[in-house]
Amino acid sequence: MNLYLCKYVSPLGDITMASDGEALTGLWFDGQKYFPQLSSEYIFDYNIPVFIQARKWLDAYFRGINPGEIPPIHLKGSSFRILVWDILQAVPYGKSITYSDIARQIAIKMRISKMSAQAVGGAVSHNPISIIVPCHRVIGVKGDLTGYAGGLQRKIELLRIEHTDFLM
Repeated sequence: MNLYLCKYVSPLGDITMASDGEALTGLWFDGQKYFPQLSSEYIFDYNIPVFIQARKWLDAYFRGINPGEIPPIHLKGSSFRILVWDILQAVPYGKSITYSDIARQIAIKMRISKMSAQAVGGAVSHNPISIIVPCHRVIGVKGDLTGYAGGLQRKIELLRIEHTDFLM
């Protein structure tokens, strides 16, 4: 199986996308925290269908339009991280969720009494498909903005693009 890369120039900085040829496997702001080491086995190819879909999705998103259905994605991570990332995908455009809300949902799904919001934060911060899996929509319990692997200023701008209410 071949692995592919594609660059996207966004208003908030350059983005690198990765694909297995069928779905997105990564989408990161260049230089962001947790930006992966991308080996030489990746091939730059801007014409992979999923990259074409992702660019159209991102074009609409950065114009302030709800881009709708996401391109195909393949998330790889621990079962806990996958649970967190699945919850992120359910957060609607223009809305937000707290780390505590996610922790409560995870506790229910795992049939445990309590889940750590800090553990959720760790999973959120390692989301490999930024923007499309909307980790920027996660805020603190009092509406405050906390860390974002792409940088706090980008998080603010992404929330503004979506016209999301948040406190600062």
